[in-house]
Amino acid sequence: MNIITPTSMDADAFLRWNEGREGKRELVNGRIVDMMVHVTRAHARLVLRLATTLASGLDRSKFEVFASDFGLKTPNGARYPDVVVDVVGGDGRDLAVRAPLLVCEVLFSSSIATDMIEKAAEYTAIASVQCYLVLSQDEPRGWMWTRNIEGWVGPTELEGTDAVIDVPALGTAIALGSLYPS
Repeated sequence: MNIITPTSMDADAFLRWNEGREGKRELVNGRIVDMMVHVTRAHARLVLRLATTLASGLDRSKFEVFASDFGLKTPNGARYPDVVVDVVGGDGRDLAVRAPLLVCEVLFSSSIATDMIEKAAEYTAIASVQCYLVLSQDEPRGWMWTRNIEGWVGPTELEGTDAVIDVPALGTAIALGSLYPS
């Protein structure tokens, strides 16, 4: 089946157009980009562990945790991060988060430049975002960008099972080892 895609769209139009379609795609600089549909077991496991850990440790009256299938509008279009923490609210028909605080991606070897450079620039340009976290799917290692009163700091490398992911904006910290059990 051929899909005819509009030639120019903003993030809201893309999210409406993309709703209910099979496959995975994002809007980047006005272009619809097909994304990887198949992920490794390690990637899926890590996304689930991170989302579950965040959801069980955060105040549900303040925060909601979403994984992979919920949109995030960026200055360059619309993305579907692996995990995102949003403020509570919105409407059940929303197609994207309203005020994301933490955005997380899990690396594939083919996504390093996109996740570490392109997405880092997009996510850190969103006014509500306080932290951007990239995790390796293969080993207990991550990179964290954190906003403070002077601007963005990072990426700070986290390595090893004793490292701690500190997310002050959410009032939580996660031991990296809890996401990568032996």
